[in-house]
Amino acid sequence: MTQNNNIVLIGFMGVGKGSVAREVVQHSPYIAIDTDDIIESMENRKIKQIFEDEGEAYFRKLEKNIAKWLQHSVQNTLISTGGGFYKQKNIKNIGTIIFLDSPFDAIIKRIKKHPNAEKKLKKRPLLSNLKEAKKLYDERRPEYLKLADIVVDVTDKSAKECSKEILKKVKKHV
Repeated sequence: MTQNNNIVLIGFMGVGKGSVAREVVQHSPYIAIDTDDIIESMENRKIKQIFEDEGEAYFRKLEKNIAKWLQHSVQNTLISTGGGFYKQKNIKNIGTIIFLDSPFDAIIKRIKKHPNAEKKLKKRPLLSNLKEAKKLYDERRPEYLKLADIVVDVTDKSAKECSKEILKKVKKHV
């Protein structure tokens, strides 16, 4: 684990990073922050709106600024990231990287089962075309695996089950 003792959750959009993060903080001394929430607060608009108004390059620049801040200013925190945040060059310096893994179809099924399914899908501009989203998933998954210090398969597991597994694996990793 890095000296700042953070846990960084990475994984494809909709895999459950936010839900798992909320569960982990219930059972640990960690506090949780979400990079997308920080960006929305800074910009005073939703991610979808940022993508529409400024484009992906602008959004990635915002993520880069957040990554620098996290590395130098944040400790003992569980950080839930957006699906593309893993590309930040300094991510390994932010904390222990945990990849929440699940097959693409299981992620889509999970989102569609959610009570707020329509809202959740609208919130993710990159999921508007499932064929393109699957291509992006296939591109990113090997990169997530390569980067991860710990991999947790979240398929058909509750956030609570994933939380317990993460805390157990982090303890062993230290």
